[in-house]
Amino acid sequence: MVEPFPVFLDSPMAIEASKYFMKHPDLFDEEMVNWQSKGLFPLNSAWFRNTPSAKESQALDKIKGPSLIIAGAGMCNAGRILHHLHENISQENTHVIIVGFQGEGSLGRRLVDGAKTVSIRGDKLEVRAKVHTLNGFSAHAGQTDLLKWISVEVPFKPRILLTHGEDKARNGLSSAIREKFGLVSELAMLGEVVEL
Repeated sequence: MVEPFPVFLDSPMAIEASKYFMKHPDLFDEEMVNWQSKGLFPLNSAWFRNTPSAKESQALDKIKGPSLIIAGAGMCNAGRILHHLHENISQENTHVIIVGFQGEGSLGRRLVDGAKTVSIRGDKLEVRAKVHTLNGFSAHAGQTDLLKWISVEVPFKPRILLTHGEDKARNGLSSAIREKFGLVSELAMLGEVVEL
């Protein structure tokens, strides 16, 4: 059995979102109700400590002993996670768990792909931390869901501009839109200005 250790929710947006879950337990699914009845409610303040301010977030790197810091920023390219990675990526006793898709060229992708060194905030750092991935946790719709969403707009002959995603996936979605609906979609490039 693992001894209890502090878990920090280090994301102002997640802290605010969790308040809504706490206010509406009537909307919990059966699994969440079961967790709660066993004392395993993930938002319980006995388990999670919130760090809403930047000062509280930075103080986490001075904690002695084991802890878990949940800091979101998609692909590790911004936000508080950059500070934590900068301070801890070269520590052998650090474990970094990457959850969700990491885009090509992102810091998160380089870590997942096993980079031995990374540049964070202008410093070249050796990666001694152990990097783990948990796939399947994405807030983004897949091609099937996007096609369903677009189908509602087809009668209005919309202008479709695909701005997000890797080129292989965008090209695939663009082809599917053309084949299914007869609509041509534009693929915007980084830095491109588009008039609407």
